[in-house]
Amino acid sequence: MLHFRSQDFLLLPVFLLISSSFFSFSHGVSQSYHLQTVPSTEVINEEHNGGLVPWGTRRSLAEGTTADNSSLILAEERTHRRDPLDNYKRYTGGWNISERHYWASVGFSAAPLFLIAAIWFLGFGLCLLLICLCYCCCQRRRYGYSRAAYACSLIFLILFTIAAIIGCIVLYTGQGKFHSSTTNTLAYVVKQANTTAENLRNVSDYLAAAKRIGVDQVFLPSDMMAKIDEVQTKINSSAATLADETAKNSDSIQEVLDIVRWALIFLAAVMLLSTFLGFLFSILGMQFLVSILVIIGWLLVAGTFILSGTFLLLHNVTEDTCVSMGEWVQHPTAHTALDDILPCVDNVTANETLYRTKEVTFQLVNVVNRVITNIFNINPLPNMGPLYFNQSGPSMPVLCNPFYSNFTDRQCKAGEVDLNNATRVWKNYECQVSSAGICTTVGRVTPTFYNQMAAAVNVSYGLYRYGPFLVQLEDCTFVRDTFTAINRDHCPGLSRYSKWMYVGLAVVAAAVMLSLIFWVVYARERRHRAYTKQFIARSGDGHLDKHP
Repeated sequence: MLHFRSQDFLLLPVFLLISSSFFSFSHGVSQSYHLQTVPSTEVINEEHNGGLVPWGTRRSLAEGTTADNSSLILAEERTHRRDPLDNYKRYTGGWNISERHYWASVGFSAAPLFLIAAIWFLGFGLCLLLICLCYCCCQRRRYGYSRAAYACSLIFLILFTIAAIIGCIVLYTGQGKFHSSTTNTLAYVVKQANTTAENLRNVSDYLAAAKRIGVDQVFLPSDMMAKIDEVQTKINSSAATLADETAKNSDSIQEVLDIVRWALIFLAAVMLLSTFLGFLFSILGMQFLVSILVIIGWLLVAGTFILSGTFLLLHNVTEDTCVSMGEWVQHPTAHTALDDILPCVDNVTANETLYRTKEVTFQLVNVVNRVITNIFNINPLPNMGPLYFNQSGPSMPVLCNPFYSNFTDRQCKAGEVDLNNATRVWKNYECQVSSAGICTTVGRVTPTFYNQMAAAVNVSYGLYRYGPFLVQLEDCTFVRDTFTAINRDHCPGLSRYSKWMYVGLAVVAAAVMLSLIFWVVYARERRHRAYTKQFIARSGDGHLDKHP
């Protein structure tokens, strides 16, 4: 089983960071504590009676009754890219972040931009070197001057400068939307993880309270107390680890997002400033400053193309992940690449906790009902000691047990009160007591006993209320709902704005690249024009251009 921690993804695309961090929370929780569940024979028997079985058994049973019983290749069509590690054959393994061939194929999808960066860096660098050598070593000769070439170079310089400015504006706007989208997605994932941790702590608190519950000195059995201690330790460990991992990983991911944001803002500002200064220096004929900006722009353009390729890779991984989540939601019982990292695949703690909460609820209701039947609803004589406190009046209704002895759901019978309104109904059977604790009015319970029963009901109801949450953890409903929400609410923005980023970066790089070229071309034409004017002046021809 592979172990994924969000720290391992800090250098990977941001969206994958967000997704994998949430996966690693629950996966790390269950893997860090090799928990023991209810003995398999006992649990399997309970399943046949409506109880619980381990995930692997349950998944096998589910697959045996559905057509979706084979492995599912996630995002198969989207990931059908050429794989440089496999002689450039098409990759057929689908979305799988643990597969190096997936990363090779998705990385190769961004190869054109990386190739452009390499060609630009090497080609323009070689051209700069040749220009320097010619300028330093070759003797100056007379230059011809073309008005058309001069005008065209100036026009193209203006056009590409405007394009670069527009690209920088798009890049700045896009990075803001991209940062907002990724931050919102991270916030949602962290919220889901915190909700899980909080609910687990609430279940633990209810289990702890159940150990203290006693009605007329009748408590849960001692073996039940030991089981509560055991599962409570596991729940607390899971909740604490989940909360700690959430805080640590979300801070790390947010820090990466902030660094990316400020880096893009800085890049947009530098490119915009370089474009403006390059245009200004070219127009003013500041050849030395233009030369410096050409070298700076040469490096910036290469870096921007590389960054654009990185965001293209990010965009592809983002869309692959979104498609994979959508497909997994539609086929939750199929074996997929998500099995290694999904929290519902290794869910021993949730399985046992659900089992114990049902068992504790069942036992608490039985404790209350035994006391009602054997003490409160009888009419003992005064000489019967602790059993007598002058009970009188109509018999109290017993509490409805929501489970049978095999922990399947049970419907309430006539004459029973359910957990929702039991305390309200029993309040009518409370009597007033003397200083000796004897009822002085008609009633079946003293205020002390009523408070003990109310506490038992509250704990039972709390455990019963959190049962659906534990079921959602166990059968992957919680994960499916989370994936559905991310796919519906966050994926469109992530996909759209990651596309904005790589397109914006490519536009900026291309515009600055062409502007930079025309800095050189216009500077050359301007120099030729100046030499031509000098030559004409020395020849005694007074016909000079009036414009600079």
